[in-house]
Amino acid sequence: MRDKLTSSEIANAAGTETPQAPSAARKIYPIVKYGDAVLEKPGAPIKIFDAELEQLTEDMFASMYAAQGVGLSAPQIGLSLRIAVVDVTGGKNPEARIVLANPEVVHAEGEVREEEGCLSIPGFRGYVLRPQFVTIKAQNAKGETFEIRGENLLARAFCHEIDHLNGILFLQHLSMLKRDLIKRKIKKLRKQGEW
Repeated sequence: MRDKLTSSEIANAAGTETPQAPSAARKIYPIVKYGDAVLEKPGAPIKIFDAELEQLTEDMFASMYAAQGVGLSAPQIGLSLRIAVVDVTGGKNPEARIVLANPEVVHAEGEVREEEGCLSIPGFRGYVLRPQFVTIKAQNAKGETFEIRGENLLARAFCHEIDHLNGILFLQHLSMLKRDLIKRKIKKLRKQGEW
C-alpha cells in the first residue's frame, strides 16, 4: 500500500515483530503491476515457518521501503502466498515492522473515507471507505499467533494488504465510474509501453 505518513499511529504495534539484526544485502523484488493475474487470486496459506520465510519477509520489507510504501503483500512481488508486511513509519521506527502471515480481521468498527494508493497501481489514487479501527489475528514469521489493533492509517494498511491476499485491489472499492477511468488510463499506458 502506498499512503501518506501521519503522526505516530504505530504505538499499538510496537513490539509485535522484533527487528532483525542487519545482515547481507536484501533482494529487492520488482513490484507486480495491475493486469498480472497473481494480483487477482487468493494466496495460499503459509504452512512452513522457517529461515527461508524469515528471509522472504526481510526482502519484502526492503522491497517495500525501496518502493516508498507502507505495506506490501506477497502477491505484489509475484508470490501467491498469504503473507504481507506493514510499516506505516516507512522504516523510521524498527519496532513498527509488522509481519502478517495468514491474517484475518476479527473485529472492525467505525468508517473513514481516505485517499488510498497502491504500489501495484502506481500513479493512481482514490477515496476508499475502510474501518477506522480493526483487530487482526495473524502469525509472525516464526509462526507465533498474535492479535493487533490498528487505527486510522495502520487499520487502512491492514485492510489493504489483507485485500491483496484475497485477490482484491483497492480499485474494487471505488465507484464504477472512477474504476473504469483508471482502467482506461492504464490500458492507454500499456499500449504506449509505459505500463
